[in-house]
Amino acid sequence: MTLIVKSNIKKVVKDLDKENSVSSVAEEVGMALERKVEEMLRDAIARAKANKRRTLQARDL
Repeated sequence: MTLIVKSNIKKVVKDLDKENSVSSVAEEVGMALERKVEEMLRDAIARAKANKRRTLQARDL
């Protein structure tokens, strides 16, 4: 399952990098972001379950 769109990473980096000091994004960044997001979601799901909720909410993140 793909949550992270690689072309969007470059756009966001460009927007966030006000000094334009980063000119490219390595392929591995997308994979690392994907793992981080999946980990965050797993933790959020566990928190929602612990609170006996079936709805995942922002506060679970």
